[in-house]
Amino acid sequence: MDTLSVTRAHGGTQHVVSHRSTATGTDMTFSVFVPPQADDGAVCPVIWYLSGLTCTHANVTEKGEYRRACAELGLIFVAPDTSPRGEGVPDDPAYDFGQGAGFYVDATREPFAKHYRMESYIVDELPEVVASAFPVDLARQAITGHSMGGHGALTLALRNPGRFTSVSAFAPIVAPSQVPWGEKAFTGYLGEDRSTWRTHDAVALVEDGARVSEILIDQGSADNFLETELRPHLLAAACSEAGIDCTLRMHPGYDHSYYFISTFMADHLRWHAERLGA
Repeated sequence: MDTLSVTRAHGGTQHVVSHRSTATGTDMTFSVFVPPQADDGAVCPVIWYLSGLTCTHANVTEKGEYRRACAELGLIFVAPDTSPRGEGVPDDPAYDFGQGAGFYVDATREPFAKHYRMESYIVDELPEVVASAFPVDLARQAITGHSMGGHGALTLALRNPGRFTSVSAFAPIVAPSQVPWGEKAFTGYLGEDRSTWRTHDAVALVEDGARVSEILIDQGSADNFLETELRPHLLAAACSEAGIDCTLRMHPGYDHSYYFISTFMADHLRWHAERLGA
C-alpha cells in the first residue's frame, strides 16, 4: 500500500492511498478520511461511498463536503474508484461503459471478466485493506453512493444481508435492467441473458425477496436523468409492496451534480451515524 497524500482537515486526516488489487489485477486508488476521534484511540464506524459514471475517488473527495460532518460524528469515510484502470484493461470510447463505469458487478463476459471485478473488490478485498491500516470497526459499516454508485450501494446491501447496518443513495439508478445505462453495461459485462441481470438490479432484487430494513434516497427534480435513467419511484413502489421503509425525498430545482450531493451529504451522514451508534 502506497500513501499518495495525507492532508489535515477538520481535526482529522484525509488520506489518498494506492494498492495492488488481487480482485481486479490492477493498481487501485481510494481515499480515506479519518476523524479526530481516532487520535484518541477510537475504532470508528465506516461509511463506503460509491461514485458515479466517469468519476474516480477524487470527485467526492474534492467536492463532497463530508469531512466536517464525519469529524463531528466520528465516521471514517472511504471512497474507492469506479473501475479498474491501466494498461491492458479493456475500455470503451463511450463515457458510460468501460473504465470509469464498472457498475459494481463482477463481469462474466470477455474481455471484461479478468479485471472488472468491482463487487468482489468492494465487498471482500477493500474492507480488509482498509482495516489493515486504519482504525475501522467492520462490525459497523454503512454504504451510500451517487447515480451508478447509488445502484452499487443499493444492490450490494441487498445482495449481502447483514453486512451493512444502513444504506442510502443520491439519485441512484434503481432499475438498471430497464434503462439505457444499465442495459448497455449489463449486456457488456454480464451477457445477453436478462435473467442474470436481476441479481444486480435493486428493484428486481426487492421483487425477488431481498431485504434491508430501510433506505434513504435523495433525488433532485431538475435532474436531467431522472425519467430516462434513474426512475426512483420504481424502487419506492417495490419497497412499499415488500414492506421496506424507503424514504424518497424529492428536491425541487436540484440537478445531478455535486452541488446537489454536497447539499444533502451531511443529512445522510447523520442518518447513518444514528443507525451505526456513532
